[in-house]
Amino acid sequence: MRSLAVSALLAATALAACGGGGAARPAEDSPLPAGARPVGPGPRFHPPLRPRRVPACRPGLGPRDGVHLELFARGMVVLFPAGIGTRPPRDVVSGRIARAACFGALVTIDPTGLVLLRPGTRATVGDVFAAWGRPLRARRTLGFRGRLRAWVNGVPHRGAPGAIPLRRHDEIVLEVGPYVPPHARYAFPPPF
Repeated sequence: MRSLAVSALLAATALAACGGGGAARPAEDSPLPAGARPVGPGPRFHPPLRPRRVPACRPGLGPRDGVHLELFARGMVVLFPAGIGTRPPRDVVSGRIARAACFGALVTIDPTGLVLLRPGTRATVGDVFAAWGRPLRARRTLGFRGRLRAWVNGVPHRGAPGAIPLRRHDEIVLEVGPYVPPHARYAFPPPF
């Protein structure tokens, strides 16, 4: 029961947080909160995991620090899949990884963009995409053409987005296409 409550909290937090303030307002009959962005339609906006080697894989999730990543393409949300950095077989309950054969140093357990790191892990945005099996390029990301821009805690990042270090409770926003006002914070669920 607790895992279902946590899953619901994570999903609600992700939807409420996506897109920051000042974004275009949804239609009055829209189920999205003001300022939220919809998840894009189809497989381009829901890229699945690709089989990858998982280094430093251990049984059990263990203590973790959270970092939040958001990716917008064409002004819509692109989902990071649950299971990055985990080895199959995986048990999925309500879209969340409940169990996996093992967990690497960097993992996602749900599709909210919450990346969980073992304490002391040094990783970058590029490492998340590598663990996902997806390229991260300056002019083309996940098949979306255009310059990739990045913000860390609401501040524009000057440099390669893939080199951004993942630090506890950072909010990292990546965009390809029209500007989506990035927000500076994410409401991290306990215990992350």
